[in-house]
Amino acid sequence: MTGIAQAYRPPIAAIADEDLELLLLIRHFELALLDLFGKGALNGTTHTCLGQEYIPVALRGLLREDDFVFSNHRGHGHFLARYPDPRGLLAEIMGREGALCGGVGGSQHIYHERFLSTGVQGESLPVAVGVGLRLKRTGHGALACAYIGDGTLGEGSVYEALNMARLWRVPLLVVVENNGIAQSTPTSRQMSGTVAGRAAAFGIGYHRVTTVDLAWIRDELGPLVTSVRQNSGPLIVEFMTHRIGPHSKGDDSRPAAERAHAELSGWHRAYEEAFPERFAEADARQRETVAGIVAEVAARPPVTGELA
Repeated sequence: MTGIAQAYRPPIAAIADEDLELLLLIRHFELALLDLFGKGALNGTTHTCLGQEYIPVALRGLLREDDFVFSNHRGHGHFLARYPDPRGLLAEIMGREGALCGGVGGSQHIYHERFLSTGVQGESLPVAVGVGLRLKRTGHGALACAYIGDGTLGEGSVYEALNMARLWRVPLLVVVENNGIAQSTPTSRQMSGTVAGRAAAFGIGYHRVTTVDLAWIRDELGPLVTSVRQNSGPLIVEFMTHRIGPHSKGDDSRPAAERAHAELSGWHRAYEEAFPERFAEADARQRETVAGIVAEVAARPPVTGELA
């Protein structure tokens, strides 16, 4: 199997209503995008974070408003965990009025306040280092958080960025979402060595997360993130996770058994089993919410192409 076995610590003791609602909002937002593509209502492509929604939701409890977040092609969940504006994001993807970037960014290239995503793998990490250096010089304890995938570790710019970040002790949090597959290539066939080994080579702090328990993740990472803010230098956090959807809107070359394993091992099943009644109610609520958002945004006129 190319997927990575997920280990969480059952039973999950608790989850705040706000976190559960956000997890399910992101899940139904992503499902809605795939449905819209299937109906021919969207152009281009999109990359959903199905199965990985818990990662930005967990980090939401650790990031501050003055932090900068750098995302990638699979960044809708990163954005929604940062800013509660699914209408603006959907309008951007659909090219409708109210779009975050006037409809020119689409699914992959979003710039909003202190959030930037790009579809060019490895591109954002050097920028994050520069922003982090600036944040260090202001002395307010803010950091730059950059999300990358296991496939991005094949890009040379990543290593240049990590080298500079460690030399300059930049307040940089690098989140590696290791879902075991880079587009359609298993990680074992496209990456030698380990993420931990790469961090060690640069003398960068490293932590591995194998749980989907939000409280556990925040407890584990809280002191480490605080240390990054106190100018101890960069930190790499590797999340061993699963991508349960396709790479983009329809291309998934994995065997059916592997996709089923990813689904059964993910956060969705864990929380559904831990809190069945709360989960069902929140799931229905967010499904209805997203359906209403889709209907409302789809009814808007197209963007004119002129940025405000």
